Order: sequence, then structure tokens, then C-alpha cells
Amino acid sequence: MKVALIGGTGFVGSALLDELLQRGHEVVALARDPKKYAPRAGLTVVQADVQDAQQVRQAVAGCDAVLSGFNAGWGNPNIYADFMNGSHAIQEGTKAAGIKRYIVVGGAGSLYAAPGVQIVDTPEFPAAIRDGARAARDLLTELQTQERDLEWTFLSPPIGFLPGGRGERTGKYRMGKDQPLMNGDQPGSISAADLAVAVVDELERPAHVRQRFTIAY
Repeated sequence: MKVALIGGTGFVGSALLDELLQRGHEVVALARDPKKYAPRAGLTVVQADVQDAQQVRQAVAGCDAVLSGFNAGWGNPNIYADFMNGSHAIQEGTKAAGIKRYIVVGGAGSLYAAPGVQIVDTPEFPAAIRDGARAARDLLTELQTQERDLEWTFLSPPIGFLPGGRGERTGKYRMGKDQPLMNGDQPGSISAADLAVAVVDELERPAHVRQRFTIAY
């Protein structure tokens, strides 16, 4: 499969790139600075700004699917607006290129801590990342209520998914839907490598089209 990858140099995106190439997929990586990518068999890097729908359309043309690990930068004071603008441009460019399949790696903040209460809206949620988590939550809401053309899937990592190393690839995980998966009284976790396994499994064998799902060990 020919897959357009957005955010392929990030914590999540670099694991996605490895998993896609390992499984023999052809990857087209979008980048504002193509020099951030080292040459690899099966990888084509295209210069594109994901805030520009026209550039996205040109970059993803001819691909079978778009896989987004886009993040506007946790230290970015405009993270909410930049994330939403970039996500909208990615969606518009994907549709303009005639591509249906669109997979987004979002956040855990949109999972439900209790009926009607999403984690991002709880008092305990870290203020430093609230704007970014709100943006991912609002993108999911838009996909669920407004997106009629794309065959989208939104993956929420578990609460215990934190940056800090690729981690072991076991190829194992369990799935949930809208509530966080737990291990007893502790939040579930996953390695970046196994999160990538789950994403590429969904790409190859779609099971959550126009749905959100979550994973954990």
C-alpha cells in the first residue's frame, strides 16, 4: 500500500514510519524540512506545509491512505489554533486528492472518565497540555459529527502513554472504545512501537471506520 505519513519524525510518527516500512508499505512522508529524514528504502520525502491544503493535496496525490501523527508542538503557545488549522488542511487536501482512508493518532484526553465527562475536562488534567488535548478532542468531535466523505479512524492512546523511548515491540495489545483501559486501578499503557502496530493493523484490516478506538496492554 502507498501511504502518506504526516508527522513522521515525531515520537509517534517515527514509530509509525518504522512499522510501515517493516511491513513493506511504500511511504510518502510530508515534511517542511525534508533533511530531517535519512534516506531509507521504500521512503519518499515530499516538502509540504500541512497548514496549506493545496500543498497537502499535491503531496498525497496517488496514495491509498493518509496516516496522521500531526502535532503542532506542545511548547507552542498557539497549539490549539495551529493544530485545528493544520488538521483541517490535512482533511481538505486528502479529500481534494480523492483519498478516502484517513487515520489519525489523537490523544487520551477525549476518553471518558465518567458518563458525559471527558478526561481533558477533569480538574486533575495537566494545565500545560490542556490546549493541545482540547484540540485533539475537538477534532474528534468534528469527525464524528461533520465528516461525511472520509473513511476516518481516530486512535486514542492510553492514559499511560508518555514520551520517552520507543519501547519494546511485542505486537500485542487489547482494544477499547470510549473509556480508558485500565490495569486494575492503574491506567493502561503501551509502547510507541506497539501503538504503531495497532495503527498499521487498522490500516491493513479496517475495523473502526468512522469510529474512535483506544488500546493498551
